[in-house]
Amino acid sequence: MSLDLSHLDECTDAAVRRFWATRAQASKRQQASGNADQGERAGVTAGKNMDGFSTLLSELAKANGLTDAEVFTGRSIVTLPGYFRPTKNWDMLIVFKGKLVAAIELKSQVGPSFGNNFNNRVEEAIGSACDFLTAFREGAFGDQPRPFLGWLILVEDDSKSRAPGKHLNTPHFDVFPEFRNASYLDRYEILCRKLVLENIYTQTALIASSRTDGQSGKHTSLSEATSLRSFAAAFAGHVAAAAVS
Repeated sequence: MSLDLSHLDECTDAAVRRFWATRAQASKRQQASGNADQGERAGVTAGKNMDGFSTLLSELAKANGLTDAEVFTGRSIVTLPGYFRPTKNWDMLIVFKGKLVAAIELKSQVGPSFGNNFNNRVEEAIGSACDFLTAFREGAFGDQPRPFLGWLILVEDDSKSRAPGKHLNTPHFDVFPEFRNASYLDRYEILCRKLVLENIYTQTALIASSRTDGQSGKHTSLSEATSLRSFAAAFAGHVAAAAVS
């Protein structure tokens, strides 16, 4: 089966540019309204920052056979039943012939605070997947193959995210060695690897981009395993199989 990833690089550049542009616009609007101290937070919580990546994945699904699939990204139409809670809103859903093909989370994190937000992102990622997979096991989505479960995050690439994280105070037991002296970008890369290794997510991706170079679409990956290209290939393979099932 031949996969179509022909426009991935240019679409990724466009998605990164859109991320930083949308974020900057939200901050400016907040500052213009008189809440200058909330400008930075507004850029993070605006909700539209990752729309370029949902567009990228939607086009990728079409290019690999799902031309008639329903793609949902609006908050009111991305709700799925949960197992430990009644419902959960995902960032992107793909439905084809009444079956759930993919559920994807599209996240981001920028500075200046990486520590607390990192822990929150980890807990959210693991909890959402656990709830989803248990609901799937219990038949919440009907009789169908396991959907593609994806987690993609864009993290600001700067001196704080590249520097070793704060001291890990574990007085009773040692942390795993890979976390010692790991930067927050490193920690995200470790998280992405382990989420796939433990079969929690089908595929994950970490995109690092600085707020200066990112305005022109520049970005980087920390490893091939957690690159957007690997994510896209796994996603394209899954939707291509769903298209002929």
